[in-house]
Amino acid sequence: MAIADEMDKRRVRKRYYLETRCDVLIRNKEVFARWAKMGLCYMFLGLESLDEAQLKSFRKRITPNQNFEALEIARKLNIDVAINLISDPSWDREQFERAREWATKVPEVVHLTVATPYPGTELFHTEVRELTSVDYRLYDIQHAVMPTKLPLNEFYEELVKTQEIINRKFMGWKTAVAVSKILAGQLARGQTNFLKMLFKFSKVYNADRFYQDHFKQVTYAMRRPEEYERKLKPNDLLVHEKPVMLTHSGSSKLIPVPDDQTLPVA
Repeated sequence: MAIADEMDKRRVRKRYYLETRCDVLIRNKEVFARWAKMGLCYMFLGLESLDEAQLKSFRKRITPNQNFEALEIARKLNIDVAINLISDPSWDREQFERAREWATKVPEVVHLTVATPYPGTELFHTEVRELTSVDYRLYDIQHAVMPTKLPLNEFYEELVKTQEIINRKFMGWKTAVAVSKILAGQLARGQTNFLKMLFKFSKVYNADRFYQDHFKQVTYAMRRPEEYERKLKPNDLLVHEKPVMLTHSGSSKLIPVPDDQTLPVA
């Protein structure tokens, strides 16, 4: 609120986007209302799940009703919302269908991510399921790194199918006109990334590609939960080894050296 006061004094006029949790929005309605008047126009809201049991398994201390309450608050403030839902590897076809049915009925943008236990999080140390991969590249909330109930390739087929069906509700003429204006402005400034993305989306967000990623040689391997001490130090979470500067013959070179290895004395 103090920041908002100062922005008002200086007559700063901007449009704002933010990411937040549903419980934070519920507890701070007056703060969000204030910033909505100052230009907060878009919000990424993590509903995470429509199922109470799944919310508990994700260690989310909130109920589905509270999630819907937060969504209603954002709507009343006229803030455009993008919603995140977490698809769990334990999902079957019926649960994907339920997500599709709900997501196509609400006016908001809905995006699916995959439940991923990141090192350093509570879920990483409380999740009872074994990790199926320690490939760092797969920890991008789009790959399943825990056992799937469906065969892995079918899980990805359902994931991609669900997102494609959800996306179709925004592919009307109104959206096409809006996108054309955005494209025209970007192209005028020499920015082509968004245009390229429109044509490459299906190549990147592709069930077969997700599946084949699991069979690539592991370049950067993460440690499993049992390999960490319960009380983590920030450096324990690094995937890359810490570089050490060595000087030789007037030149310097960064060489990665494991923590438990002593450098030879030249």
